Amino acid sequence: MSRRPKSKRPESKAIPERERCRVYLITPPAFGIATFADTLALALDAGDVAAVQLRLKDVDDDALKRAIDALRPITQSRGVAFLMNDRPDLAAAHGCDGAHVGQTDTPAAEARKTLGDLTMGVTCHDSRHLALEAAEAGADYVAFGAFFPTATKDVTVQADIETLQWWAEVMEIPVVAIGGITAANCAPLVRAGADFLAVVGAVWHHPDGPAGGVRALNAAIDAARAS
Repeated sequence: MSRRPKSKRPESKAIPERERCRVYLITPPAFGIATFADTLALALDAGDVAAVQLRLKDVDDDALKRAIDALRPITQSRGVAFLMNDRPDLAAAHGCDGAHVGQTDTPAAEARKTLGDLTMGVTCHDSRHLALEAAEAGADYVAFGAFFPTATKDVTVQADIETLQWWAEVMEIPVVAIGGITAANCAPLVRAGADFLAVVGAVWHHPDGPAGGVRALNAAIDAARAS
């Protein structure tokens, strides 16, 4: 399998590569749509966020569509990419900017066909092989993790920062770091070359509220880059 070197990578669509690491915000696993819509707006207005991923588990398609209709305009009106977790079909049909698929979800090659020119991200755990396969399938970004313990999901793979650093040095396709990331522990990931930090609890459970969580993460990113 050939690697896609930096000089060969097509430019990403909804979440383009930036020199500065950016926040990639994942929704809580459950929420009330009306209340959360206001909370999301406050979080996005607090600082730089590259993307919002709608990640709702164990709900039917009608509930997903209602959530898309409520949250997508809030996100996109602020120039932030709105992505679906697991469901490239709903992303393509309901005006989303793309979708993120895991290793047990829709295969990446199939998701690429469904999404067309929309953004596709792929979970690669700590596997260079899976990341290279994702690149071959047309991924616009790959995601490594979990880097730290997390309450969001059961962690079966502990990612190594060396994998993240290797990808950032060799490949042009942006890389997302995920898993238990907070303002307090993100510095090594930023310095290793992560393009995006995917977070859940660091924002939604921040003691100063979600807006405070976004501000804290951006401050930590800037501090890590300056150190």
